[in-house]
Amino acid sequence: MRFFASLLVDGALAGAIYALIALGFVVVYSASRTINFALGEWVMLGSRMVSAGIFGLGLGLFGAFAAAVAGMVAFAIAFSRIILRRLVGGPVISLIMVTLGLGALIRGAAPLVFRSIPNAVPLPIPAAPLVVDGVVISAEKLAAAAVASVAILAVAWFFQRSRTGVALRAVAADPQVALAAGIDVQRHFAIAWGLLGVLSVVGGALWTFASGGGFGMALVGFKVFPIVIIGGLDSIPGTIVGAILIGVLESLAAGYLDPVVGGGFSSIASYLVLIAMLFVRPRGLFGREGVERV
Repeated sequence: MRFFASLLVDGALAGAIYALIALGFVVVYSASRTINFALGEWVMLGSRMVSAGIFGLGLGLFGAFAAAVAGMVAFAIAFSRIILRRLVGGPVISLIMVTLGLGALIRGAAPLVFRSIPNAVPLPIPAAPLVVDGVVISAEKLAAAAVASVAILAVAWFFQRSRTGVALRAVAADPQVALAAGIDVQRHFAIAWGLLGVLSVVGGALWTFASGGGFGMALVGFKVFPIVIIGGLDSIPGTIVGAILIGVLESLAAGYLDPVVGGGFSSIASYLVLIAMLFVRPRGLFGREGVERV
């Protein structure tokens, strides 16, 4: 029973970090209806920028975070304004291929740019695990999940309560109507991508601290993709629920099924759930069904 509880807690903590990373996908899709298949590469790049600030530039933890956020936001806004705005109104496949191409570029260039930077983002907390009534809890994952939870609440408040967040939701609902109401659509597209830059830095740093980093960290995008589909592409609550479910599922599969089948089942368990979800509820748990006037 304690083993089950340990797996359950570990999966829930991992799910909190998944949820923060997945929000980067949801934020961009909600505002611009762009599916960013390079999310894993963005997260990896954000994490590597923090590591470069700490070990390469000697900025310290908070200075490295600030520099990485500034760099990723500038990169995101430049990508939105220089490349994506030229593709607005074009075929969806063009947007998909651009994000895939950008991901390949980041994945190929990062080992050259950051080859001498350690794969670590140290946080000032004790490394020893916590034991609560026989349940072992990773201190790193607990701290990372706590920070991720605060960041998730901040993003949710931003979208629900702030004027900019309301404007982003209006742009997502109908860009033409939002433009007629005086909302600068291109500016808000850039804000959404800039927010992705911030989430990439925070999510990437937390994932590196809790679970390890490196250039293979780009694969975290494949872990996040089932989450946003299961939860609903444009739903923040759905993303949170989906992330916790997938985190717990992967942890239980790794603990109980991987030793039986020889390993690897935990990596595909989320995709099996995704396939089942597409049959039962294609728009996800909290996704909104599209309504068109004909």
